[in-house]
Amino acid sequence: MAQIVVVFHSGYGHTQRVAQHVAEGAGASLLAIDAEGELPEGGWDQLAAADAIILGTPTYMAGPSWQFKKFADASSKVWFSRGWQDKLFAGFTNSASLNGDKVLTLAYLQTLASQHGGLWISLGQLPSNHKAATRNDANNLGGSVGLLVQSPSDASAAEIPQGDLDTARLFGQRVAAIAARLAR
Repeated sequence: MAQIVVVFHSGYGHTQRVAQHVAEGAGASLLAIDAEGELPEGGWDQLAAADAIILGTPTYMAGPSWQFKKFADASSKVWFSRGWQDKLFAGFTNSASLNGDKVLTLAYLQTLASQHGGLWISLGQLPSNHKAATRNDANNLGGSVGLLVQSPSDASAAEIPQGDLDTARLFGQRVAAIAARLAR
């Protein structure tokens, strides 16, 4: 069985809830980046042992949170030694707006994975883009590079649309299936 880690930062709890659903689908462990942009003790070792790393961050001002960026910048030591070469990567983001320039954050995550020599796993789900589609449908935001989630700014983490949470769980399952296939 492949070892999968979901490493994420969550400013208000929304991204953490999404990370939990992704991890549930993937059978992954959660690794939270704290309010100061730091991993807990043993976090870097956990990432080194992982077969797949799923990156998660809120989108703030068209990019990842500064805490996630601090973690990403600190990964340059791993980059230099090629410690994550050929690992599987995937990513997700959350913002208050339906668009919110989330695609820029996903592009950042995909580029970070590529800099590490990683292999990117896309969302792999068709969008729910028909007239009868609702926010309760999977991939109702039409993502493809990675998982997109929308949480209104005045909504609690408990109010994330069910379709986004279902998409998160399915995304985790996809990462786990690909990791298992490649581990053979």
